[in-house]
Amino acid sequence: MARLENKNYKSIQKIELNNPVVFVVDMIKGFVNIGPLHDEAIGNVEKNIENLLTCLECNNFFVCDSHPPKTREFNSFPAHCVIGSEESEVVDSLKPFVKHVIKKNSTNTFMAPEFEEFLNSDLKYYRDIIVTGCCTDLCVLHFVLSLNTWFNEHNMNEYRIIVVENCTETYHIPEVHEATFFNDVAFRMMEMNGIQVVSEVRE
Repeated sequence: MARLENKNYKSIQKIELNNPVVFVVDMIKGFVNIGPLHDEAIGNVEKNIENLLTCLECNNFFVCDSHPPKTREFNSFPAHCVIGSEESEVVDSLKPFVKHVIKKNSTNTFMAPEFEEFLNSDLKYYRDIIVTGCCTDLCVLHFVLSLNTWFNEHNMNEYRIIVVENCTETYHIPEVHEATFFNDVAFRMMEMNGIQVVSEVRE
């Protein structure tokens, strides 16, 4: 469950969903278990994601940071999640649930070539795009805002983006990156842009 001041989000029932697909963003060892950008507290949402995937039994895509050894993003962040490294692997508890993998070289899943393939080939099979993972204010936020503006540009009213709060988390560095503050800001930005934030998905 995300660290939050504002905990007023409502749950949604499984029966209310319409042809869902789940994206699990960056639940990989380089952000949870090891490496310069990991925060073990992000692992607190692993069980909730597991429960969500078990509950919905729908298709899913695990999005994984997977950088070349030299990449422009390393100008802004320490080198992390290099292609083929342990850091770029899905966390052990969620590996059994992986159906598809999308690799990305930026914070934004929307820019990944494999996600473009999803838009062109697979999107038509779904209506509710459910997003979970980390980090709330970076990779999750960038992804859902870009996808939502793409839907807006093309007037695709049949699609809905849902972010599940108890399956989403960000990292915490005291006096540098306060997890509670940035979770609150990110979820509010999502809501302001027409993205539905729910506390959990229930049977």
